[in-house]
Amino acid sequence: MSKQWILVANGALARFFSRAGAGDPLVALETIDFPQGRLKDGELERDRQGHESSDNSTAAAHFEPHTSTRQKVMHQFACELAARLEEGLAQGEYEALWLTASSPFLGALKAVLSHAVAARLQWVHDADFTSLDASALESRLRELCRPAR
Repeated sequence: MSKQWILVANGALARFFSRAGAGDPLVALETIDFPQGRLKDGELERDRQGHESSDNSTAAAHFEPHTSTRQKVMHQFACELAARLEEGLAQGEYEALWLTASSPFLGALKAVLSHAVAARLQWVHDADFTSLDASALESRLRELCRPAR
């Protein structure tokens, strides 16, 4: 087995783990805290910009898809994590990547991964394991990856 990174994340916290081989224990590498991800929608939107209409044309109305403040914040954190994954890959810190994240953050994160990082993705799971320590996480991952009998 090649050197592996395991990223566990939700919209407010990400934890990176590493292991050198299949039988090796997980080692905690880094924790990235993103406090904006814990804010309530009302707290996120209190700084919302005003609305102004400057289009005086008589043409049919045009609409842009609505992106909530929560989605924008989630996208910002996903981009930060994707950049860290790209940096680790460029420095040769891992060859294989496992990813587990809460929904819908998992989708936001996968959407911003570079092709190079996505190519290293070996296993993905939709769950929030950010509160688990390394040994509990290892146990949980073993359970999930065990072949069905």
